[in-house]
Amino acid sequence: MSKCVGILTSGGDCAGLNAVLRAVTIRAIQGYGWEVYGIRHGTHGLLCRPLEYRKLDLNSFDGSVLRLGGTILGTINKGDPTAYPMEDNTFKDRSDEFAEGCQMLGLEAMIGIGGDGSLAILHRLMEKARIPFVAIPKTIDNDIGVTERSIGFTTAVDIATEALDRLQPTAASHDRVMVLEVMGRDAGHIALAAGIAGGADIIIIPEIPYKLQNIAHKIETILKKGRNSALVVVSEAVKTETGDVLQILDLNGRPRYGGIGHYISDEIMRLTGAETRFTVLGHVQRGGQPDASDRILASAFGVRAVDLIAEGKFDRMVAWHNRTVIDVPILEAIHLNSTVDPNDALVQTARGLGICLGDAPY
Repeated sequence: MSKCVGILTSGGDCAGLNAVLRAVTIRAIQGYGWEVYGIRHGTHGLLCRPLEYRKLDLNSFDGSVLRLGGTILGTINKGDPTAYPMEDNTFKDRSDEFAEGCQMLGLEAMIGIGGDGSLAILHRLMEKARIPFVAIPKTIDNDIGVTERSIGFTTAVDIATEALDRLQPTAASHDRVMVLEVMGRDAGHIALAAGIAGGADIIIIPEIPYKLQNIAHKIETILKKGRNSALVVVSEAVKTETGDVLQILDLNGRPRYGGIGHYISDEIMRLTGAETRFTVLGHVQRGGQPDASDRILASAFGVRAVDLIAEGKFDRMVAWHNRTVIDVPILEAIHLNSTVDPNDALVQTARGLGICLGDAPY
């Protein structure tokens, strides 16, 4: 049976997206003889007239594409078609135009790769367009519910760990405390994992309240024991000790996290007198070559997503659980935000290693 399947990447980019596109294309063509159309720039490609898309075939994926960061289709994290921002500062529902675009392309099913926000939008759009939909989770924050891992997370952790590896010798050379601010919109998974792997002395995440005095005590203890430097990792979503959210506004007036690394650095210097420096890793964590774990996970998700379409199982999201790929209802996944459990095994590991999490003196 011939079938025309669309695929798009939506939301922020991350490492491993091209590995998903490759897996979906190979499985759909070799396994079922289907046609695959890659939609350019997420939902935007189906709003354009003429449509912006690319027919994907086996020649689209030579050996180099698997190794590329980002997405060869492009992506977008603004312009929700159900409330599309217009030039006169109003919002317009363009979901009918999106549905028309699906029909013009002859799509019989859609695979969407995104985080919780973009998957929620895609679910609404596909429901209105009456196009069968299967979702694949990707986010470096690893905060989508039900799945133990999302595409992009392990590469982001590797990059943050490498940053700590590079900061440690310069910290030791100059007798400094180095503060590294990492991404994590609402969850501290990157900070926690990278902090353990990178030998951090202090890890500050939004799920565990902290006191600056506890952090200062840890720094002072380290220095008293004869070590001349320390490493601190903080997630961008962490608030100040008094509960203030540190954000900056972009040119369009949209708030973005920014400033907690600077704040923690200044407070450590104020309380301890130690010389401090801070580094904001930012979008470096989303770019670059995907690691082996993300390539494997992306490949497994891509193959399973195509198989779900063949089985007639829709409104499902593929997920990683107990070392295998499962599928779950999309709405269940996106409504369950996965933050760090204070009793998580990695939290207990950090405590067992003597890493200060800010909630108690060490």
